[in-house]
Amino acid sequence: MPNLTVVRRTNVLTLFQRYAEERMRAGTAPKGLEQAFAQRLQVSPSMWSQIKSSRPIGDKLARQIESACRQPREWLDEERASDGLTAGEQRFLALALTTWRGTNAEGRKRLKAAIKAAAEGP
Repeated sequence: MPNLTVVRRTNVLTLFQRYAEERMRAGTAPKGLEQAFAQRLQVSPSMWSQIKSSRPIGDKLARQIESACRQPREWLDEERASDGLTAGEQRFLALALTTWRGTNAEGRKRLKAAIKAAAEGP
């Protein structure tokens, strides 16, 4: 039998990923999405951080999250297959691979530098 704590955490992270992707598609900047999601769940940003990393999600909180995210009752409790890569992630990887394969060593070096710079942030 799967560990309910792990299943709930995995599912709530899936909900956050969907939320973040939806908001970014709508033009929202990534910065602040964690706080906005916490607000949607009606928990503090600190509580959201704990939920993501280690805090077990009890029954009351699970039902609160499901309600806030418009999921059926006990949705968080069901083990489900991973969504895998999102459509956006698949498009990005395909673009990166096409670019990588279509350029020379200098182009690859610039591509790696651009990705590294973006990952490190401003």
